[in-house]
Order: sequence, then C-alpha cells, then structure tokens
Amino acid sequence: MSDSITKRMIRVYNQMAGTTLFLSGMFQSPPENFHSSEEVEIDIVRSDEEVSIVIQDLSTGYRMNSSDSYTNKSFKPPINKEAITVNSFDLLKRNAGSNPFESPDFRMNIIARMFNGMVKVERKIRRAMELQASQILQTGVLTLIDDAGTALYTLDFQPKATHFPTAGITWGGATSVPLDDISALAEIIRNDGLGDPDELIFGVDAFNAFIADSTVQALLNNRRMDTGAVAPMKRRGDGGTYRGWVEIGNYRYQMWTYGGRYNHPQTGVKTPFIDPGKVIVRDSTGRLDATFGAIPNIGREMGVQATNLLPELPGRITNEGGNMDLFTNAWLSPDGEQLFGGVGVRMLLIPTAIDTYGCLDTGL
Repeated sequence: MSDSITKRMIRVYNQMAGTTLFLSGMFQSPPENFHSSEEVEIDIVRSDEEVSIVIQDLSTGYRMNSSDSYTNKSFKPPINKEAITVNSFDLLKRNAGSNPFESPDFRMNIIARMFNGMVKVERKIRRAMELQASQILQTGVLTLIDDAGTALYTLDFQPKATHFPTAGITWGGATSVPLDDISALAEIIRNDGLGDPDELIFGVDAFNAFIADSTVQALLNNRRMDTGAVAPMKRRGDGGTYRGWVEIGNYRYQMWTYGGRYNHPQTGVKTPFIDPGKVIVRDSTGRLDATFGAIPNIGREMGVQATNLLPELPGRITNEGGNMDLFTNAWLSPDGEQLFGGVGVRMLLIPTAIDTYGCLDTGL
C-alpha cells in the first residue's frame, strides 16, 4: 500500500562471497590438460645427479648408460555437478534492485535468476578446486567429503612421508628451532625434487611463531648482512599475502601467508585452506597440473541443445588461463513450470612434481 511518504530505491548491494585461488593458481592448465576421457594419465621420467666417471686410457672404451626409466600414473577425476531452480511463481516476485511499480519482464527475470545462480555455484566449484590444492600441498592425499562427513572421493598420490614431518619441538617455545626445521625439510626436497626450494607458505599461527622466535629475529636484525626482511603486508596472487623474504641455509625464500577459507561441508565452520600451524615449503618451478574432463550430454550430441531453452546460456565455458572448464545444461519440468540449470565439472589437480614440495607441521 502506498502512502504519502516518498521513497528512493538506490543501487542494490549484493554481498556475495568471493573466491581466493592462491593455491590452485599454482597449478598449470595448458590445452592438453583438457580432455574427453574417463581417466587422465601421466608418464613420469626420472633421472638423478650422477657424474661421469673417467676411464684410464682411450683403449678402455665407453662406459654404458641405460635409458631413463619412467612410471605411468592414471587418475580418475572426481565430478562436481550443481543445479539451480527457477519456479514460475518466482517470476512474479521483484528481483533485488528492481522498481516495485514496474511490471516484471518474465524472460529477463528468468535470465537474471539463472545467471545469478550459476555465478554462485561456479564460485562453489572454484572453492572445491582450492580445497583440492590445499589438501594436496599439505598432505599429498585427497579426501573429499559430503555434509555427513562421508568420504565420497579419495586419492592418495603417495608422496614420500619424509616430505610431511612434524617439528620435534613445537614452535613458539623457548627451545624450538624453526630455522633448523625448515632447513631439514628443504634439504629433503632438494635431494628428492632436484630443485632449490624458494617459497614458504605459512599458516597464520606458524608465521607468528616464526617471526617471534629469537633466532629468526637475530637473523633478520643482523645489520651487517642482508639475510631477510619482513615486509609490510601486501596482497598478491589471488588471496596470498606477501610477507617478505628470508635466507635460511643455502636457500632464499619468498614468504607468504594465506587467509583464504571455506565453510566446512560437515560442520559449516569457517575453515582456513592452510592449517594455521603448518608451513608449506616448495620449489616454485615444480610442475603442478590442473586437468579438466568433458561431461558428455546425449541431448547436446543429438542436437537437442539446452540453448534451445536458453540461448543466452553457453554450453561450455573454458578458461585455460583461469583454470576452469564448466559444462552447463538447462531443462524443464514436465509441466513446464520449473526451469533447471546445471553446472558440472570434472576437475582433478595433480602434483606432477610431487617431490618438489613438502609441508611442516609445527605442532601448533
């Protein structure tokens, strides 16, 4: 009911949770990582740091070398499929920000509700990808659960246990040795991964304990040697916060913290992607892959396109640089009074160079 009071509708405020992709952004997705197969395979060739041994004279002949051996690994990607529903009765309702005194445009209302819903579920899928990255980098194992806590998908990439140690003395205590703990893990990564570690990604508690440690402060405060600096916080890289650099042992590291989080599927509790008490140590050149499998659709193959219902909806949204390959669908209920929109993806992140990183549990 209208009264004598005048009113002004200002621009709608849409509070939608963003996505932070700091960890999954470390995984590459070149064109060959997009496929139409049930499984994805990788041949991995390994060699080590042998040296050539001299011979005593030219008559001895050549020392024989064998070809590098390789292993083949095969993985079946998990599947994410999310749906959106638009009911006929909803079309009579005002969309947020719309003029309440204008007659609704039903078709525009359908399009707006469908696309808003798809944006929301696309962000859910991206958080699921970030969760894959966080589990891989902290444990080397994927365990994807439902809201009851049941593991629906598990995949053990079988990393070396030595790459996931626990500090002998919990960080933050008077006798803790964070520099030694990081150095020990770095040497394991260097020997197994054949590259120099150059990144430290801290959970927030681990970072606070690190910079509060007296040996770390002595290293950073050395006025005669430029061995590190804790920089003012600067957001970079899809949610990562750059915290400076430090030289420990034989390696120079860029230091990061990361505050990205998600609602835990089982508890609903806000959960950080990086365990607050852990530190990821990695060689940033180590290869990590993001792969995406096609989702076949019989209707699409037979020429009955979802776009016949909603031409504005692309059937596939591929973004190589942005690490995503979404397949969309649209269908009607038998009575024609409900429109369903679906978004699906078969994504699997793979730690191809699995020996080039590790994760230290500081005990916090």
